[in-house]
Amino acid sequence: MKTGLSQHLGQRQEMRINPRLYQAMDMLYMPMLDLQQHLKQELLVNPFLELLEPEEEERDTVDREVDKEKEKEQAAKEEEMDWEEILLNGFDVGGTREQHEQLEYTEAVTVQSRDLMDHLREQLKMLDLTPRQILLSEEFLGNIKDDGFLAASLEEIVGSVNQLITSHARDNADDDDEDLEEGDRAPGSDPALGTLPEGITLYGLEDAEEMLRIIQALDPPGIGARDIQECLLIQLRDREETETLTYRLVSEAFNDLIAHRWNDLARRFGVPAVAVQTAADSLASLDPKPGLKYSGKDDGYITPDLIVNKIDNEYKVFLNDTGMPRLRLSRAYQEVTRDRKRLTPENREFIASKMNSATWMIQAIEQRRQTMLKVMNFIVDRQREFFEKGIEYLKPLTLREVAEVINMHESTVSRVTNEKYVQTPRGVLPLKFFFSSALSTSSGEDASARSIRAKLEKMVADENTAKPLTDQQIVHLFQEQGIKIARRTVAKYRDQLGILPARMRKRV
Repeated sequence: MKTGLSQHLGQRQEMRINPRLYQAMDMLYMPMLDLQQHLKQELLVNPFLELLEPEEEERDTVDREVDKEKEKEQAAKEEEMDWEEILLNGFDVGGTREQHEQLEYTEAVTVQSRDLMDHLREQLKMLDLTPRQILLSEEFLGNIKDDGFLAASLEEIVGSVNQLITSHARDNADDDDEDLEEGDRAPGSDPALGTLPEGITLYGLEDAEEMLRIIQALDPPGIGARDIQECLLIQLRDREETETLTYRLVSEAFNDLIAHRWNDLARRFGVPAVAVQTAADSLASLDPKPGLKYSGKDDGYITPDLIVNKIDNEYKVFLNDTGMPRLRLSRAYQEVTRDRKRLTPENREFIASKMNSATWMIQAIEQRRQTMLKVMNFIVDRQREFFEKGIEYLKPLTLREVAEVINMHESTVSRVTNEKYVQTPRGVLPLKFFFSSALSTSSGEDASARSIRAKLEKMVADENTAKPLTDQQIVHLFQEQGIKIARRTVAKYRDQLGILPARMRKRV
């Protein structure tokens, strides 16, 4: 094989996506609130963009005619303007043009809220704790998750805080020994470990157990538990229900309890099976994740991007963009471009770039609006029975079907439907809700997997709790309705709905 450098000519075709196309795809992906923030940023960096307020839209057509009459008068005034000064400082200079109103934007400021850690620290400050206990309590708080459970074992907590103390002592020893000769060090001192600060010794497991009891006595009840069983026991003790059957079931037979072995538990504790079930039902009033109420997470407010209303027996689709004024090219800066001979090459390049960017932005916003309306209109036409009768009549639908009908790529439809919500007579729903796989029926039509899950949930709700339906019995019921479904599919849908197996749903 011959080695060396060489050159050769060749032709090839390749597709490159320009940055604007990337930005257009991102805008299609954005929900309404994100898009509003994005447009505010564009308005700040591009002087050729301005907001067209709703009341201005009606005047906009009339103003265009008036502007044509003023063009000739304006030409004479342009000679007196310093274009470079205008581009740098706006229209506050020169004194020959009316002052334009400046739009001010207030960015959302995140306000720190009171979370679980703050709630626990406030309670610890009210206790008479020693500095040694305070240090250990901080290590505990750092290992409590948002749901209130302790994420580390007591051994791990003790090891972590002891390592912190040792590391601090080592650093102090290194600082103190910098100016000492080898013979001046204290006999028996180990510079590798250093000397622990006076009055502080390493923690033991008994210290951690004592602090755990202090943490678990705080509000909310159940905080600092290491598992769900301990969490429930703490809450029952807080209610002073330690002598009840419920407490005995949780503390002595938790595995049988969660497996719903009512008859076995009844024989073990010498009570009727109904009493066991009643005691187990009382656990529903306890909180399995007590920390979430103080987790500090913001409420998830949803602003629908689309609205579907029934008007004259027809479902109409509207964009929920009334809070987002239309964009238009700034008239003031358009006038700057009318006489480019007076501008430097650098200014002409800047103007052309910003003008093209503003024009493209307006077109991209309009394209986004039209695409969303096309997708939602097709969904409404396809799912009309759902809007009329409910979820059991939801038809199967895929992204590919929508893409083929509206003549767009499947990925484009995916971006339109992702993280978007629509307000309908059936409630506020994500657009992804209308898409589901299909199951065949004896009639030759397809049934939506989501409607099958709704039917399954209704079957279980209406069953005889003394003889709950098994997965195979549910399969037979679906077959009677002409729906072909496998038993493993029923089991999968049941798990997705959080429905327990038949033996665990049985009531005595």
